[in-house]
Amino acid sequence: MNAQARKYALAAQKTEITEYHIYKKLARRSKSKKNAEVLNRIAEQEKLHAAFWQSKTGVSVKPDKWRIFRTFFLARFLGLAFALKLMEKKEGTGADNYSRQAKYFPEAAEFAKEEGEHEREILKMLEGGNLTFVGSVVLGLNDALVELTGALAGFTLALGETKVISLAGLVTGISAALSMAASEYLSTKAEEDPKAKEAALYTGISYLATVILLILPFFLFANKFVALGVVLATALLIIFGFNYYVAVVKELNFKKRFFEMAAISMGVAAFSFLVGFALKALLGVEV
Repeated sequence: MNAQARKYALAAQKTEITEYHIYKKLARRSKSKKNAEVLNRIAEQEKLHAAFWQSKTGVSVKPDKWRIFRTFFLARFLGLAFALKLMEKKEGTGADNYSRQAKYFPEAAEFAKEEGEHEREILKMLEGGNLTFVGSVVLGLNDALVELTGALAGFTLALGETKVISLAGLVTGISAALSMAASEYLSTKAEEDPKAKEAALYTGISYLATVILLILPFFLFANKFVALGVVLATALLIIFGFNYYVAVVKELNFKKRFFEMAAISMGVAAFSFLVGFALKALLGVEV
C-alpha cells in the first residue's frame, strides 16, 4: 500500500467508526421504531466498513467525539434528515467518494453502492417529518420576506420614528400571518388533504417568526435607516439559512434558489422604498 492509499484508508476508517457511533446513538434516541431500525442497520454496515479498513491499516483508531456531538446536536435541533444528509454529503465516505477510491481498493466499489443505499434510506425518513410541510414553510417565509421587507422599506420613508414603523409593521405582519394561515388551510382542505391544519400551522408560524425577526431591529435601533439596513441583512440571512437547509435535504441547487429569492425580496424592498418616498412627497404627509 502506497502512502496516499494508506492515508485515505486511515481517514476512511476513522470516518466509518465515527459514523457507526453516530447512527447507534441516533437510533437509541429515535422515537420512530422504523427510523431506529434503519439507523441500526446502517450502523452495522458502517461497523463492517470500519473493520475492513482496519484490516488494511493494521491499527485501531478512535471515533471523532466532536463530530458525534455535533451531528447529534444538529439532529436534535434541525432534524434527523438534515443532520444525516449533511454528514453523508460532507464527511468524505459518500457514494461518489468511494467510487473514486476504487482504483486503490476494489472493495470500495461495493461500499459506494451501500453508501448510496444509506442516502436513499435517509431520504425516506423525510416522510412524516417536518419536511412534509416544507411547501407550507416556504410559503410562509417567502411571503413574509417579500411582503414585510417591502412594507418596512416603504414605512421607513413614509413614516418618522422607529416606534411608529415597528407598530405599523407588527399590525401588518400579524394580520398577514393570520391571513396566510387561513388561506393555506382553506386551500389544502379544498384538496381534501387530511393535514390541512398542520399545513396552516406551519405557514402561520414561519410567517410570524419571520415578522418578529424583521421587526426587531426597529426596536433596537433609534436610527430608522440603520434599522432598515439590519432588516435587509436579516432577510438575506434568513433566505441563506432556509435555502441551505432545503438544498441539503432535498439535494437542490442552493445558489440558484438563494439568488432568486434574494433578488425578489431585495427588489420589492427597493421598489417599496421608492414608493414610500414618492407618496410622502406627493401627499405632503409628515408622521
